[in-house]
Amino acid sequence: MIPADPDALAQAALGGDRRALARILTAVENRTPAAEAALRILYPKAGRAHLVGITGPPGSGKSTLVSAIIANAREAGRAVGVVAVAPSSPITGGALLGDRVRMQSYAGDSSVFIRSMAARGHAGGLAPTSTAAAAVLDACGFDLVLLETVGTGQSEVEVAAAADTTVVLEAPEMGDEVQAIKAGLLEVADIVVVNKGDRPGAQRTASQLRAMLVGSGRVGRREGSNDRPRPKEPEVLVTTATTGDGVPELMAALARHRQGRPSGADDPTRRARAAAQVWAILGDRVRAELEGGSRVATTEAVIREVAEHRLDPFGAADRLLATLRTGGQ
Repeated sequence: MIPADPDALAQAALGGDRRALARILTAVENRTPAAEAALRILYPKAGRAHLVGITGPPGSGKSTLVSAIIANAREAGRAVGVVAVAPSSPITGGALLGDRVRMQSYAGDSSVFIRSMAARGHAGGLAPTSTAAAAVLDACGFDLVLLETVGTGQSEVEVAAAADTTVVLEAPEMGDEVQAIKAGLLEVADIVVVNKGDRPGAQRTASQLRAMLVGSGRVGRREGSNDRPRPKEPEVLVTTATTGDGVPELMAALARHRQGRPSGADDPTRRARAAAQVWAILGDRVRAELEGGSRVATTEAVIREVAEHRLDPFGAADRLLATLRTGGQ
């Protein structure tokens, strides 16, 4: 029987109970009080896993590559967790194609846990609670956690702040060479993978990307720009996920990138991720304070003044913050 108490649920998940883990992830996705209680126990036990973001345009083969990475990691005896973000149903809000058919061969493997999460309209390629879900998997002993984005195009840069290593997929002969030069998606890449390497043009695409990413130090950097160059140029690899070709080389590149990063609080990516989590929670709590209890009337009156253009939004924010400072209504 799955315990209902959040503390017992967290302890059960830490002990390897996958049903308890699934229930915690459902609570996290729905942002329930039980999720907060469980995360208070689990979060201090996280921070050991390698979080790898897998992103790229539709058709580049993200899910197939994730499946190939799982196979390689399992051969090495590693436990793998996957947070696969899918488009949301406009009717139920749930994840479309959430079963991730390509990964179902691991359904009976207790050392693999795959969770589909609905994007729920959240921009940036991830779901609002993807980072928290990754922390839960990390705490529960999965030493490799893959974050697969929804796959909607070049705006999926949020994964770079959520992952220790960001892998950007490109597919050959997609007619996107010119667009790739100025794509923000490539600017966040730690490793660039040309997938579907058995197709004509794969090696040519990889060569073009290497030429573009070497020398200037920054993708699409404008001549005369004062932008700081990249501290490190991403590796460009070729894989064929359907056969596993190139996947061992990708795993080696992931290991090199992880070894080259600072640890703990010295890692700027982890600090940025921590800051984003804290600010998001703080923002939610401030809003809850202003939209609940005795402050509802004050908040609605201030918003009405803004709607009627009798008060600007900045003045409205100042006034509402003042009610929190003074404890007023």
